Amino acid sequence: MNPLRFIILMGIVSLLGDVTYEGARSVLGAYSASLGVSALVVGVTVGLAEFVGYGLRLVSGYFVDKTGRYWAVTFLGYGLILAIPLLALTDDWRIVATLIVLERLGKGIRTPARDTILSFATKKVGRGFGFGLHEALDQIGAFLGPLIVFVVLYLGFGYKASFAVLFVPCVIMLAVLAIARLEVPNP
Repeated sequence: MNPLRFIILMGIVSLLGDVTYEGARSVLGAYSASLGVSALVVGVTVGLAEFVGYGLRLVSGYFVDKTGRYWAVTFLGYGLILAIPLLALTDDWRIVATLIVLERLGKGIRTPARDTILSFATKKVGRGFGFGLHEALDQIGAFLGPLIVFVVLYLGFGYKASFAVLFVPCVIMLAVLAIARLEVPNP
């Protein structure tokens, strides 16, 4: 295993994940308003989603420590990002709210397992450098996602098209995650 290559692969996974969910999050308020949802409902939904995402990390971290199922939990968590492109298929604000919560649930599930896997690789190249490189790639995705959604909306394709476009980075993310898993089958 080449630890630097592995860190870059996981950074690309995070970059593509951020493109997907940060792209959608950049317009969730406006999209919800277009569905007639009040600011109160949006605030409660997003607040609940964040609470679930952060609260679940303790449970997920405990689970991966006890079971050692780092990859299974990581795949489950990243797989839930697929909730974002599914926003393109609905106009029902209750389904939209559920999908938003599901994506954040995935974040809570995957983060402890992913960070544990990364910690093994960063030990070999320097923890600060390794996690810094991973975070830099992650932040590139956080910038590109809203930019991609902006371009789709600017070109006049609408919210549903912008969510549908996010299916592409989401699928590529899962493929790169599978490659990373092949590189390091047992962290």
